[in-house]
Amino acid sequence: MNSPMFTRTSTQESALQTNKVLRNTYALLSMTLLWSAGVAGVAMAFNLPHPGLIIMLVGFYGLLYLTEKNRNNSMGLVFTFLFTGFLGYTIGPMLNMYIGVGMGDIILTALGGTALSFIAASAYALTTKRDLSMMGGLMLSLFVVLVVGMIASIFIQSTILQLAMSSLFIVFSTMAILMTTQGIIRGGETNYISATITLYVSIYNIFISLLSILGIMNDD
Repeated sequence: MNSPMFTRTSTQESALQTNKVLRNTYALLSMTLLWSAGVAGVAMAFNLPHPGLIIMLVGFYGLLYLTEKNRNNSMGLVFTFLFTGFLGYTIGPMLNMYIGVGMGDIILTALGGTALSFIAASAYALTTKRDLSMMGGLMLSLFVVLVVGMIASIFIQSTILQLAMSSLFIVFSTMAILMTTQGIIRGGETNYISATITLYVSIYNIFISLLSILGIMNDD
């Protein structure tokens, strides 16, 4: 039978490990967001072109795979910054496009909305006693809907479809933030690189989706 002292020690070690993962995740997330914003700024300043769908998909999934594959060694950090830098680069041409058509004001609105969404979701996940892992099944269903919707959007140019897809991406990404954050708190997520990537991609998707929604609503 375990002694009370052993139990307390194990609990303390578990709490320390959880705090370490959470601290490292937020620290790395902050650095990658700043790095990504810097790369986006350079892309905007030099008016660099968008890489296109093929390069976007290859770069996204290729760097994502390499990051996850190396998440337990130092190369994981290298690929984390390559991955987030690449996504930062893809943002630059988008922002220039909005500025070019006189919609630069919605960029700040989208940034504010993204920040509020992340803070609210994180705060809820950190304080709630509800088990959010039950959302896993719903997220899987949403993922399937999003994949089908993305394929459909290639052949169907519809404003309603675009709005629906953007809204679903926001819901899906917010759920990912909730589950990942609670996973760290409850010990289900112990790798800060994986957690950072999940949170970063969620923030990226929310920002891009808000830009799309606001752009459509402000399109005369």
